[in-house]
Amino acid sequence: MPGRKREYDEDDVRIRPGRSSRPRTRTRPKHDDAIEALVIAVDRGRYGCVLADGTPDSTLITAMRARELGRKSVVVGDRVALVGDVSGDDGALARIVRIAERTSVLRRTADDDDTTPEGRLERVVVANADQLVIVSALADPPPRTGFIDRCLVAAYDADIEPLLCLTKADLAGPETVIGYYAELDLPYVLIKPDSDLTELRERLAGQISVLVGHSGVGKSTLVNRLVPDALRAVGVVSAIGKGRHTSTSAVALRLPPVGRSRKDPGWIIDTPGIRSFGLAHVSAESLLHGFPDLVEGTLEDQPNCGHAGNDADCRLDAWVAAGHADPRRLASYRRLLASRAGELDVRGNTEDGDELVAPPTPG
Repeated sequence: MPGRKREYDEDDVRIRPGRSSRPRTRTRPKHDDAIEALVIAVDRGRYGCVLADGTPDSTLITAMRARELGRKSVVVGDRVALVGDVSGDDGALARIVRIAERTSVLRRTADDDDTTPEGRLERVVVANADQLVIVSALADPPPRTGFIDRCLVAAYDADIEPLLCLTKADLAGPETVIGYYAELDLPYVLIKPDSDLTELRERLAGQISVLVGHSGVGKSTLVNRLVPDALRAVGVVSAIGKGRHTSTSAVALRLPPVGRSRKDPGWIIDTPGIRSFGLAHVSAESLLHGFPDLVEGTLEDQPNCGHAGNDADCRLDAWVAAGHADPRRLASYRRLLASRAGELDVRGNTEDGDELVAPPTPG
């Protein structure tokens, strides 16, 4: 009827949902088409990757982290899944959408004491390494056992096999160094300026090996001998973030095949920035991982003994004095304990007591 007021019911009312009532989901894309790759360089939020089954001449793929990774870090050695433009062309950019579970993680801190800011700042050096190659000269500069001991602790704590690489073997013999580590059965290779590298290549084959060493020990020379194209390769991967290869960055280099062998020649990771290993991330008890020759002596102590030099009831001194271990090894272990407790600033550089000296004469 004209002029009659219309009556409304609930069918005429439309309620607009508020933002808070919109359905949400945490479902992420599965990225079934992602390809597997290895991270070989990191620079300014960009990651240089190569295909997991690639060759030394594989195209370098520049990638960025996908948002769904959250706060997960990506480091050299990580095995990742890539989507997007994986052509490696200039200006192409892929995305890292997954990080595979790591088989090993090599860490370090700037300090030994975890009560200091430097000690609390823990950094992952590389992921998925199989071997830590500790490069030390036999002379000029002399071997620094404090640094080697620290590297051994870090390697054993990360479940990575150590390999001692003694350079400048033309200037001095290895007997003193090898004698110092005799009880550890530590594998080693000797390198001269003109020596054949076959033995070292065999130990590197099929492995991801991290090289560490002090300045002047010949590590860079060794890398250039192992990878003749190393300088060009480093220059290429350093361009991923439009920066330059600095002393704090690690770069993975594919070893060239040897002859006609089809065996995987392996990878080496050059770490020019690692001149020392802060061990704040390693507990005092776990420091013994680097001193297996002292473990038997600690079994005779009380359960709460800290084995430090000021522990009056520690029986390690008598056990070592009885000829069961090298006194220098005990001294090195206790320097690390003291440094970790903040009582000593010894970081494995060139501090007193790190240089290898002859053992004391009995009597």
